[in-house]
Amino acid sequence: MVKIRLARRGRKKLAMYDVVVADARSPRDGRFIEKIGTYNPLTVPASIELKDDRAFHWLMNGAQPSDTIRAVLSYRGILYKRHLQIGVNKGAITQEQADTKLAEWLKTKEAKIQSKIDSVAKSKAEKAKARKEAETKVKEARAEAIRKKAVVAEAPAAEAEAPAAEPQA
Repeated sequence: MVKIRLARRGRKKLAMYDVVVADARSPRDGRFIEKIGTYNPLTVPASIELKDDRAFHWLMNGAQPSDTIRAVLSYRGILYKRHLQIGVNKGAITQEQADTKLAEWLKTKEAKIQSKIDSVAKSKAEKAKARKEAETKVKEARAEAIRKKAVVAEAPAAEAEAPAAEPQA
């Protein structure tokens, strides 16, 4: 049985994965038939580089995806493309209808992904702005405390000079 699965690489706590087509009996990081992409779950959103045509080819030839790869393929629309292609093969829809449906789905999916990227960037910018404002408040509070301390230190010195100046007058 042929499986599409992940092969781990990268150092401790900084994992990256290769998406590989391998015999189910081979070890996780062992021998594989073909490398069809990479997957990095540490970025937001997770970065997926995949040869869509090769993944589709292996799915149509009976390769079974692992659970994580099934989610990745669904995210990329490859499982939907397979679903539509099976419908075309059975004669339920035409190839043009299938292509149109896939193009519409990909267009909406791309918009969702872009909005996610934009919202992450916006929240990151807002957090940076809030952090800078908090830092400015702390800086101003320190400057105020130093100024008050200087005024308090000058007041006894001024009082000491004032009585000493009166007897001379």
